[in-house]
Amino acid sequence: MIPPPIPVPPLSSGDGWRAEIGATFRLSWPLALANLLQMLTYAIDVIFIARLGEAQLAASALAVALFGLVLWALSGLTGAVSAVISAELGERGPALRAVRRSTRMGLWLAVGSGIFGMGVCLMLGPIMRATGQEPAIISLAVSYNTLIIWSMVPMLLGNVLRNFVSALGRPIFATAITAGGIGVNALANYAFIFGELGAPQLGLRGAAVATIITSLATLAAYVVAIRLDKRMHRYRIFGRWWSPDWARLWQIVRIGTPIALTITAEAGIFGAAAFLMGNIGATQLAAHTVALQIAALAFQVPFGIGQATTIRVGYFYGARDPVGMGRAGWVGIAMGTGFMAVTATAMILIPKPLLAIYIDPWDPANAALVGFALPFLAIAAAFQLFDGIQAVAAGALRGLQDTRIPMWIAIFAYWVPGIGTALVLGFATPLAGKGVWTGLAVGLLVAAILLGWRWYRREQLMLTTRL
Repeated sequence: MIPPPIPVPPLSSGDGWRAEIGATFRLSWPLALANLLQMLTYAIDVIFIARLGEAQLAASALAVALFGLVLWALSGLTGAVSAVISAELGERGPALRAVRRSTRMGLWLAVGSGIFGMGVCLMLGPIMRATGQEPAIISLAVSYNTLIIWSMVPMLLGNVLRNFVSALGRPIFATAITAGGIGVNALANYAFIFGELGAPQLGLRGAAVATIITSLATLAAYVVAIRLDKRMHRYRIFGRWWSPDWARLWQIVRIGTPIALTITAEAGIFGAAAFLMGNIGATQLAAHTVALQIAALAFQVPFGIGQATTIRVGYFYGARDPVGMGRAGWVGIAMGTGFMAVTATAMILIPKPLLAIYIDPWDPANAALVGFALPFLAIAAAFQLFDGIQAVAAGALRGLQDTRIPMWIAIFAYWVPGIGTALVLGFATPLAGKGVWTGLAVGLLVAAILLGWRWYRREQLMLTTRL
């Protein structure tokens, strides 16, 4: 019995706002939850490594800073496959052959870019020595890094499969698999760090082994889920895996490379802000770190909505339905902005309970840190709306396979008015740390305005016309 075709959105341009809201919500909440669960996975690593001591925690943090940046950027590169698949489904769904070839080339790209990323991460030792880190910390970080890099390729392969299942209307698989990975990660950390359950006691290197095991288990779970689901298995994405389709590979690279550079630009400004805060004072840096973690936690929801919006807009882009594209994009932007309005309100009304996620804000020992963190959260509340708009607007433009100009918008917004304002207000005025955070807000505001304007002008700019 042949399974029914993959459902794609209605292609008519009639009144479908309620249907679009429902479709976007059903697609976005599992992705947003998966993003939040992924943050919990990283938090578990920190919890276990922290029990080894401050040196091990510092070494792992420095290694993960480079590894995480490279992985996040390459996930943007390989994640472009979702825009390609969505357009193919919208144009001629179920588009078995087209989707199969695009996914296969996405998997090829994951392997190739992952190997390149491993090489970049091997530069950790020279980078740490150049920045004057302590020799003992360098030794621990390099030892940890030489193992954890082996998880990069399976993580990127899993990212491609996550985009595949999401584009085909199965985002709940991403949520369930990520949740399962949390348990695997916790158990593997416990076993290999401390030598429990018959495993060797590896200390910090055990945490890297746990990450490798979790990445492989996650990848295997995606393969099994795709194999067992009739609708997804019919695409046979693992068949003839050796057969190239260079045109599709280039299409994914062309769309994905600007996404990777955009991610690097955005992550870079927050990394630069940490260095600026470190020059102001250790307590302000600690407050910055805690407040930024809360803002990052809130960001995972509009980030998931942006991923869903890429898929929804991509469907209509493939179907050459400009009204549907606009409706999908505006629904996503409204949902992302609406959620961030709620988080902004929470940051203003209940900042201390939010800080309690990471520290005890009522402990007198944390009084100085809390004193700095509270105004940082107030500024974060101000830029929540901008962050939501820019995240989902960028996702909507990706659905139109428009990534090059948004990349330049991001680079400009974050590194000219953004970092410029942070430098001036942080070091030439009494605002200090609050000035640096104001710079972050300015960068996000400019990005939101420019990306929102480009989305608003999409038809005049001929972005809705598929080549």
